[in-house]
Amino acid sequence: MHNPHPVPDYLIQSPEVRARFERIRAREVILEVKDLGKTYDSPQGQTTALRNIEFKVHRREFVCVIGPSGCGKSTLIRILAGLESHTAGEVLLDGKPVEGPGPDRGMVFQGYTLFPWLSVKQNVMFGPEMNGRGKLEAEREALQWIDLVGLSKFVDAYPHQLSGGMKQRVAIARALANQPRILLMDEPFGALDAQTRCKMQAHLLEIWKNIDITVFFITHDLDEAIFLADRILVLKAHPGEVQEIIEVPVPRPRHQAQITSAEFMATKARLEELIHPPAPVDTEDDEGVHPHVFRMTSVEDNVE
Repeated sequence: MHNPHPVPDYLIQSPEVRARFERIRAREVILEVKDLGKTYDSPQGQTTALRNIEFKVHRREFVCVIGPSGCGKSTLIRILAGLESHTAGEVLLDGKPVEGPGPDRGMVFQGYTLFPWLSVKQNVMFGPEMNGRGKLEAEREALQWIDLVGLSKFVDAYPHQLSGGMKQRVAIARALANQPRILLMDEPFGALDAQTRCKMQAHLLEIWKNIDITVFFITHDLDEAIFLADRILVLKAHPGEVQEIIEVPVPRPRHQAQITSAEFMATKARLEELIHPPAPVDTEDDEGVHPHVFRMTSVEDNVE
């Protein structure tokens, strides 16, 4: 069916953006996913969660993953983290198969996974100490990471004394303290209010700009994906498959004013088209589509 309102061309890149992607492609590949699949056994039989997932992530690249509910985003990132096994294909980090969790991958979840009985400093020290660092060395490194996320005044505070955004900054510092090759983030800002979320997005970009880290970021928010990412991996549901990998044409450095730019709007329109395609209208059987609404106020008591 012909679309009377064609989507603006999100594939057009400025010379600066095109040059940036050429530089990214010239870097070494950190993460490679080949023909990845995941099936579950369920009472209804075998369920395929992911199928034929293939992509590469280059060093210091920022990749976001979006898709409709049930497309397997969290399953994918848990497989990359080594928290869940895959049933087909392979995941290679620096050319080596991922077989279980490891300090080469930092993980930040949506929920605040800090140890409530440990202070901010002790939470960030935990990883380095577990990896064999002495207490003094672990403390010195922890203080550097806490300073990087802007929480030096809160080193002795406990999680219950922090706001949601501050807790996630501690979680990011704790994940980075092991000096991983890649930072895996599963909707880390999903539970934050809109204002805090915007601040955290800007803060994360500032951190990413200043340290040697590659970021793989799951989100359901289209604006967030466009604002943060170099490339966006778009999954479709049932089973989760790669629909498209989009090179974001919005120039860097990113700022909130770009949300109304032509490049941003064109990319968002394409994402909407992929994730929320127009539902076919069934003219013969409309049963169950519309709720049965009956009036429960006085006819004279109008709000319109």
